Amino acid sequence: MHFLELIEKKKRGGQFTKSEIEFWIEGYVAGDIPDYQVSALLMAIFFNGMSKQETTDLTMTMVASGAQIDLASIEGIKVDKHSTGGVGDKVTLILVPLIASLGIPVAKMSGRGLGHTGGTIDKLESIAGFQTELTTNQFIDQVNQIGLAVIGQSEQLVKADKLLYALRDVTATVDSMPLIASSIMSKKIAAGSDAILLDVTIGSGAFMKDVENAEILARLMVELGEQVGRKTIAVITDMSEPLGLTIGNRLEILEAVAVLKNQGLPELKEFVLDLAELMQKLAGEVPNRAQLEANIANGAAYHKLVEMVVAQGGTEAALLKPAATTYQIVYSAKKSGYISRLDALLLGEIAMQLGAGRQTKADTIDNEVGIVLTKKVGAPIKEGETILTLYSNQEISQLINQQLECAVQIADYSKSNPSIIKIIESE
Repeated sequence: MHFLELIEKKKRGGQFTKSEIEFWIEGYVAGDIPDYQVSALLMAIFFNGMSKQETTDLTMTMVASGAQIDLASIEGIKVDKHSTGGVGDKVTLILVPLIASLGIPVAKMSGRGLGHTGGTIDKLESIAGFQTELTTNQFIDQVNQIGLAVIGQSEQLVKADKLLYALRDVTATVDSMPLIASSIMSKKIAAGSDAILLDVTIGSGAFMKDVENAEILARLMVELGEQVGRKTIAVITDMSEPLGLTIGNRLEILEAVAVLKNQGLPELKEFVLDLAELMQKLAGEVPNRAQLEANIANGAAYHKLVEMVVAQGGTEAALLKPAATTYQIVYSAKKSGYISRLDALLLGEIAMQLGAGRQTKADTIDNEVGIVLTKKVGAPIKEGETILTLYSNQEISQLINQQLECAVQIADYSKSNPSIIKIIESE
């Protein structure tokens, strides 16, 4: 078999066999096939797509390209959750301890962020002492002992995805449905959980910009999960404005704590409760919103977060430490009306410029900085009233001021954005 033949086959719209996919994935990981040839194949896939069977075969071949986590020694149905990304997304920090408080085990591997703000792992590392690297045995033992663990993704998992994603990033082939789906699902499958909840975000602060394409991706990933024996549900959610009231690593930790202490933004709490009911369903239980609400009200969910922080090297005091920055700059309304726009992408970019995120993998994150909103889209506002506060360790540039003018808009009418737009389950 020659790789050039595979490029030619896909260029003309042909479909790969499982053995052909194994040939090029294994050859690329081994270093036998050069980047320039794989780049040509990725572009052919971008234009001509892949069938569902091809996408399944690609996903499972990618899973086999690295280590796989066996969670069989953890009793019960292990559930996992993945988000396609967004601004102010601290859902994992609230949802995982809430689910664990019900006795449902959560063994989760999360990633770092590149862009607006840090990923879940970066947020957790803003807690002094918190260890995000555990051995597989330590990971499993912790879940067996306290019901939850969140750690960084192993470098040994899905080696093919790391190579392919880096190549897709520099060849304009990231936005290919089968390549996106296989990238996400190969990591989730290799991580070993029995059931997966997928949060596919849309809007200015998300990778997907419209409901139609988000639904295509969501259905493809649900089908992939079901085909390999993982119960999978996807939700399409709005990311046109930031999630919750905070953007920035320590700030988002504090907001997650507030929700778990029943003091946070009600809309964020309700959104997490919606997702928690779906995770209960994935775990084979009857969704019980009353019990979920009770476990927030009685402190059981917050206690689980503290247990995890302590088990992984932190303390409750470190968890609760306020954000400390040199500057806190208030941005106020220039007229009265209703908040009609809080552009997630622009606000995320502002947070990144403050130091809350990375433009390159080598960048260092400032855990303390970010943005705290006092209003959400649809809320009434009076002239001079605070809309948001910038937490910064640098003076605010003219560029940031200009971006704020574009990111925040006030109108003479009220509107709000729905959280969950659509739920996708296997048919």
